[in-house]
Amino acid sequence: MAHPAQLGLQNATSPIMEELIAFHDHALMIIFLISSLVLYIISMMLTTKLTHTSTMNAQEIEMIWTILPAVILIMIALPSLRILYMTDEFNKPYLTLKAVGHQWYGSYEYSDYVDLAFDSYIMPTYFLEPGEFRLLEVDNRTTLPMEADIRMLISSQDVLHSWAVPSLGVKADAIPGRLNQAMLASMRPGLFYGQCSEICGSNHSFMPIVLEFIYFQDFEVWASYLYIVSL
Repeated sequence: MAHPAQLGLQNATSPIMEELIAFHDHALMIIFLISSLVLYIISMMLTTKLTHTSTMNAQEIEMIWTILPAVILIMIALPSLRILYMTDEFNKPYLTLKAVGHQWYGSYEYSDYVDLAFDSYIMPTYFLEPGEFRLLEVDNRTTLPMEADIRMLISSQDVLHSWAVPSLGVKADAIPGRLNQAMLASMRPGLFYGQCSEICGSNHSFMPIVLEFIYFQDFEVWASYLYIVSL
C-alpha cells in the first residue's frame, strides 16, 4: 500500500503492474530528456546574442523537428499498446470472482463454488484491531489463491462505481446493467488494499477493497470451511 510522502507508484505484486511501472519509468525518462532539451534551447536563445541566418530557414532543422517527435511518439505508443493488449488477455482462469458495487459496500461471489458469497463493509473505527488501517479495513476480506489467474466480473446494482487495487494494476468501472471483465494475479501472499475510484455518493470515501492472497492449499481449506459453515 502507499506510504506517507510517497512519490512513486505502489510496489507491484502482479506481472501487469510490473509492466505498467516499467512503462511509467520509460515515458518519464523521455519526458525528462525533452524538457531538458527545451530548457537548454530556451536558455541559450535568451543568453546569447549570436544568430546565424542560415539556421532560421534551414530545411534540415525543419525535417529534424518534424521527424524526431514522430519517432518519440512511436517509442511511447508501441510499449503502451503491448501492455494494453496484455491487460485484455484471458488464458483459462483458475477462478472467477464476481464483484457487485452497492451504496456503499461491495458484494463478492465465487462463481466456481456453490453458495460462496458475502458482503464486504468498511470496518468501523472502534472495531479496529492493532495494526489495521482506518478507512481501509473491511469486515469480510476477499480471499484468493496466489500464483493463479483470476477473472474478475465487475458490475453495479445502483450507481457507477470503480473497482481498483493499485498494487495489482487493476481498475475497472462497475456500471449498472453491464458486466466488465478484468484479470488479476498475485505473485506473493499478503494483503492488498484498494478503494472505489468513482464518485458514487456521500459515502464514496468509505468503500475500501481488501484482497487477501494465500497459498493454494490454504485457499481450498478456507473455501471448504465456508461451505460447511453455510450448510
